[in-house]
Amino acid sequence: MSRADDHSPLPGFGLDEERLTLLLDRLRQRGETVAAAESLTAGLVTGLLTSVPGASAVVRGGLVVYGTDLKGSLAGVDTAVLDEHGPVHPEVARRLAEGARRRCGADWGLGLTGVAGPDPQNGLPPGLVHVAVAGADEVTVRTLRLSRSRHGVRAAAVRAALDALGAALDRAPPA
Repeated sequence: MSRADDHSPLPGFGLDEERLTLLLDRLRQRGETVAAAESLTAGLVTGLLTSVPGASAVVRGGLVVYGTDLKGSLAGVDTAVLDEHGPVHPEVARRLAEGARRRCGADWGLGLTGVAGPDPQNGLPPGLVHVAVAGADEVTVRTLRLSRSRHGVRAAAVRAALDALGAALDRAPPA
């Protein structure tokens, strides 16, 4: 690996180590932690966060819940919600974020679900993504409709989750 690559933990995600470090430093200064439950990103958020030295001080863990059944068994999403809405829905993202927070014992939880493509899934179009952030007093969900390659959809979902966490930190007083 060349020195030019040192600031890009995962090339092509539009995030450099400095940006990730600033986010983790904010959590560290607040004395708070984060965890993620990831479907379409399959651990990429957690992987990026933990690519930064010292991440273990604030990253509690991550759940890869690619299979629908794992959304329930690992992240605690109620099977009735999955039966009613399917695995790609804003309420599922909300429950994933809450489940990550609760199951990993973190102050903040991130939940990501969507259709990366290239084909539709259960009648839903590629590029439909739901990203949620759960804190002690608030859960926010953002829906994205992206027109990109599979990699582009997943990269945008990662960036959206990290941006949403940063915005939630801006709104919430420290724990």
